[in-house]
Amino acid sequence: MESIALIIVLAPLAGAILAGLFSVSRKVAHRITITGVGLSFILSLVVFKQVVLDGLLPFADGTAKEVTLYTWLSSGNSIFEIGFLIDSLTAIMMVTVTFVSWMVHIYTIGYMADDEHNWSGPGGAGKNSYQRFFSYISLFTFSMLMLVMANNFLQLFFGWEAVGLVSYLLIGFWFQRETAVYANLKAFLVNRVGDFGFLLGIAAVLMYFNSLNYADVFANANNLAGISIQVFPGVEWSLMTVICILLFIGAMGKSAQFPLHVWLPDSMEGPTPISALIHAATMVTAGIFMVARMSPLYELSTTALSFVLVIGAITALFMGFLGLVQNDIKRVVAYSTLSQLGYMTVALGASAYNAAIFHLMTHAFFKALLFLGAGSVIIAMHHEQDMRKMGGLKKYLPITYWTALIGSLALIGFPGFSGFFSKDAIIEAVHFAYEADRPGAMFAYYSVVIGVFITALYSFRMFFLTFHGQERMDEHTRSHLHEPPKVVTLPLILLAIPSVLVGVIALQALLYGNFFGDAIYIAKEHQVFTDYHGILGFVLHGLMQPPVYLAAAGVFTAYMLYMKWTDIPARIQHRFSMLHRILMDKYGFDRFNDWFFAGGARQTGNLFSSIGDKTIIDGFFVNGSAHLVNRISGILRQLQTGLLYQYAFAMIIGLLLLLGWFVHF
Repeated sequence: MESIALIIVLAPLAGAILAGLFSVSRKVAHRITITGVGLSFILSLVVFKQVVLDGLLPFADGTAKEVTLYTWLSSGNSIFEIGFLIDSLTAIMMVTVTFVSWMVHIYTIGYMADDEHNWSGPGGAGKNSYQRFFSYISLFTFSMLMLVMANNFLQLFFGWEAVGLVSYLLIGFWFQRETAVYANLKAFLVNRVGDFGFLLGIAAVLMYFNSLNYADVFANANNLAGISIQVFPGVEWSLMTVICILLFIGAMGKSAQFPLHVWLPDSMEGPTPISALIHAATMVTAGIFMVARMSPLYELSTTALSFVLVIGAITALFMGFLGLVQNDIKRVVAYSTLSQLGYMTVALGASAYNAAIFHLMTHAFFKALLFLGAGSVIIAMHHEQDMRKMGGLKKYLPITYWTALIGSLALIGFPGFSGFFSKDAIIEAVHFAYEADRPGAMFAYYSVVIGVFITALYSFRMFFLTFHGQERMDEHTRSHLHEPPKVVTLPLILLAIPSVLVGVIALQALLYGNFFGDAIYIAKEHQVFTDYHGILGFVLHGLMQPPVYLAAAGVFTAYMLYMKWTDIPARIQHRFSMLHRILMDKYGFDRFNDWFFAGGARQTGNLFSSIGDKTIIDGFFVNGSAHLVNRISGILRQLQTGLLYQYAFAMIIGLLLLLGWFVHF
């Protein structure tokens, strides 16, 4: 197991190094990185079989295999190690991450084939950009694997920061564009806010548990559950609540939860393949995975769970509203990601960690499919992303059309598709928490239910505007419309298959079986999924619940507004112009951040510059010392007259003073 685990993480790293640091050709760059990630995927399947399937049918028990590679540092009684924890939670994440990454790598061959056209000027900024991009996405995969395979907080933090760093490089890949530079700085800085809380949480774990190893921390969690600390003088806080909230602040940044969500839509400035990789299987899912991994801690703090629940509900509902007014095809899918991450977070707050991971997995497939499908449209449209300039693409892009339809149906939770099973499970779990009177559960329940209608409306608004209706592109673009090459469409087909089937296959094991075993802990009173009545029973139960009909209403509304009564949306926009401006302004968060944080930082810098640097340092210390020397020298200069009798007189006076001093003492 140790050798297999090492190969899984090192194969993408080796591909990244060879493609990025050596002068290899384009063909060699994509071959070695695709081979490395493909090898990781195949070996991840081997690990999945060994950990989950061998002798464990019909359900798995999450048998864990822990591998310690080496001790990085010893300090007192604390030992900091590098190692792997391979259990069912790790295994499912490894398979999901490597498969989606593999599809993205293959897709990138077609998408980035003409990347030189995106670089302007003779400076050579775009030289070897193709090889560099493959190096980055392979390094991104390595970082995510190190995160999900970690057996301790130290390695978790390494992977956590590594995906943040590589995302900075990828979002700002086209660094000649000011918008790309702004977006990657924004992502980097917002994530640092979350990471500060995350680091404080890890520090608290080390302080009180005297270990960063998962096994030690989880084993002693119950013993420290009753401890209270004073974060502020005179105010008692539960230690476990403080640790869990601090860790979740890190997840709020990485998984783009309100109010640290602002970086994710702007990450669309990167090439589409990295949009798919960030939004589907890596980085944004890191926070969801982390909270699920820390379930033995979160189950000891109802306050922390309610905090998670409310933050997720706000993100799920209000970020969905923003998807309704977007005209950029990638930004619609980006706001969809924000909303779906909110659903996963709500599931975590409802103690349905298994449902959150279930939706994480299904979402990875259909969201990668939607992003890559959007990229296929962008290629065909000569990099046009405005849906108002599309329409009628169904006859030109048949493979993209049908795969995008599958992705959209999975996203809205159409019965039988993968998203139906995972999303319905989340709503069921939140309803259970609502009935159990968990604080914040009522708001969360109505948020996720209303969010179903919103999701269907913006998803099929995008679908109808892009593939149906009147053709709105210019004649030159229309004359060159055709399906992209197979290297682009093949990943779409391969991602469409699990988008349809994986929900049916995984439902019983992930929700009702003991698939996760000890990898995820759920308190007995928080158990939701206890009685399994088969796939048909689950579907029939779902068909009797409001979300299915709300999704159908959303699709119908989108059809009527954007296929039949096409003048109505403009009239609605005019009638509710203030609401439309609020949504277009993204609730003012970006403007507030630019004014308060960015503007405040600039004003503070100017203050320090004018008072601290210019007045105190330059004016007082540097120029002041020069002025002082100048004044003293001006006084002393008066003594240097060049007259011999004055010097003789001064010598006599000095001699008399010295004699007087000696006589006195």
